Amino acid sequence: MSHNVKTLGVLGAGQMGGGIAQVAAMAGLSVKVFDSFPGSIERCKGVHAKSLGKLVEKGKISKDAADAAVGRIGFVDKLENLAGCDWVVEAVVEDVKVKKDLLGKLAAMYPDEGVVLATNTSSISITELATAAGKTAGRVVGMHFFNPVPLMQLVEVIPGLQTSAGVVERTMALATAMGKTPLRANDRAGFISNRVLMPMINEAFYAWMEGVAEPEAIDGIMKLGCNFPMGPLRLADFIGLDTCVHIMNVLAEGLNNDRYRACPLLKQLVIAGRLGDKSGRGVFEYPVK
Repeated sequence: MSHNVKTLGVLGAGQMGGGIAQVAAMAGLSVKVFDSFPGSIERCKGVHAKSLGKLVEKGKISKDAADAAVGRIGFVDKLENLAGCDWVVEAVVEDVKVKKDLLGKLAAMYPDEGVVLATNTSSISITELATAAGKTAGRVVGMHFFNPVPLMQLVEVIPGLQTSAGVVERTMALATAMGKTPLRANDRAGFISNRVLMPMINEAFYAWMEGVAEPEAIDGIMKLGCNFPMGPLRLADFIGLDTCVHIMNVLAEGLNNDRYRACPLLKQLVIAGRLGDKSGRGVFEYPVK
């Protein structure tokens, strides 16, 4: 099955949206990125220059290929200027209201059901998000990329209850054309990655809270004993402790099970403003460079 996509629209020029745009452009697609926040677009251009520059340095791609990729990416700061795409991926804040509002606007902007509306959500119900597209809910699909997008191989493909089989096939084909490995999961809270990863991270916080071991030992044991590239507590800091709490809440509500509630110590760190890398301190401290 061919993906038949020439122009990809991306909503959000942040870490995820910018990464998706870069990978699509490197795969030869024309890309339009929408972001309305002042400064986001310039920041995204800077990230692309740095990321592609590193790939050139390492000999992964040629300078010409990097320049060509940059040339395929255009930016717009008004949603209506995103017209003319064959496929749209939203990568905005992980908030159901914001995502549904945007998907509703996109469905109206693109009455042609052939234009797929994909969401990069990591935990929100695709079935619920698809309702925003009304009668064309069958073209809404989960296309969950991983951070950092240019380096991570996986795309989790998640159909909602309404998503058509053809859209799922086309999503798998597009992800493959973008150099990724698509794997399918069904629409349950957290899908697979977060459903398995987040309770493990949460358990690491319980082990610390209960005095089983200190954070350095917990992470060291998981790295050396389970061959993880990064310990679960270090990974939590990288993800953001507030994001971890949010995803645990989504799991608990979506699966009707309190075993997914965030560890009290994890919640306490968030209340104290210790959010991880982004705040300079979470489980561990990160000196300002």
